[in-house]
Amino acid sequence: MRGTIAIEEAIIDPTGVASLSQWHNLLAPALSAGTSTETVTLTAHEKRLLDIHDLRLKAMDEHRVEYMLLSLTSPGVQGEPNPEKAEKMATVANDYLAKEVKKNTKRFGALAALSMHDPSQAAQELRRCVKELGMFGGLVNDYQSTGEDGGGKDYFDTDKYDPFWAMVQELDVPIYFHPKYAIQQDLEPGTKYGDRKHLLGAGVQFHLDLSFHLYAVCSSGVFDRFPRVQIVAGHLGENIPFNLWRACHWYNHPNKKGSRPSKEDYKYYFTHNVHITTSGNFSTPGLKFCIQELGVERCLFAIDTPYENVKEGQDWWKTVDLPADQKGMVARTNAIRLYKLPLEE
Repeated sequence: MRGTIAIEEAIIDPTGVASLSQWHNLLAPALSAGTSTETVTLTAHEKRLLDIHDLRLKAMDEHRVEYMLLSLTSPGVQGEPNPEKAEKMATVANDYLAKEVKKNTKRFGALAALSMHDPSQAAQELRRCVKELGMFGGLVNDYQSTGEDGGGKDYFDTDKYDPFWAMVQELDVPIYFHPKYAIQQDLEPGTKYGDRKHLLGAGVQFHLDLSFHLYAVCSSGVFDRFPRVQIVAGHLGENIPFNLWRACHWYNHPNKKGSRPSKEDYKYYFTHNVHITTSGNFSTPGLKFCIQELGVERCLFAIDTPYENVKEGQDWWKTVDLPADQKGMVARTNAIRLYKLPLEE
């Protein structure tokens, strides 16, 4: 079957199910705590994330999804502030996912979960996952939560993370940047999101928070030090492509250009080091703009299973009126080349 290749598709391992409970009120804010409906809803969500070889595969067959790259659902390891627990969480999840993928390698591949507390340890876990477990890259859920109260935030644009980016370049595998919900400290009354919880999640908060991290990485000099590193941003690049002209216009201003930490501007790095995907943003005009702004080779297909529906994603894709060669590149060829997938182009 020559169908689409979807590359931002979430799962959870059985030992990680308990960690979802703390996020329930954010996933379903309209439900009051402790109701039977709450339990049913969360259980259904757990089942969708745990399922790989049953309903997920049936939906893939029915709607012509050829292949999925699976990854641990957000917040995953980035939500664990304790370094030892985070490293164990990543190891367990990666071993589980690798075992599940081996059951059907023609239809599934995997991205590594990584504890980013210790960049050197993250580098070695990525190496293990790629070299020993057969994974095709890694995925991080925005910043790494740190501190005894989980209130700290480590972003991956500092020199501290050079050992990690050096390994990414050596292995020549992409790192997917995925959003996560705001931490508890940012939900207290009087805070930005605490008084505006309707802004939380995929509609607004995800792209506002993750776009900050992406801008930070692009402007930090990381890609100057490691020019072959490739990262991936979902949801049509977390809206950054639509702001590139203005961002670059001011970043290139003479008053800033002499002191900025990166050699080039955001547009340069988005066309040399960043790929974007359609995950959860099924906008044909938006995709066409991204192709025009970044180049078709930088745009890839994704659904965002199970947060988005396979049928809805595929039904939309059928309506996308791109030239056949461009549609083929976005649907599958770009992913095969970027991730070096064992599939025929």
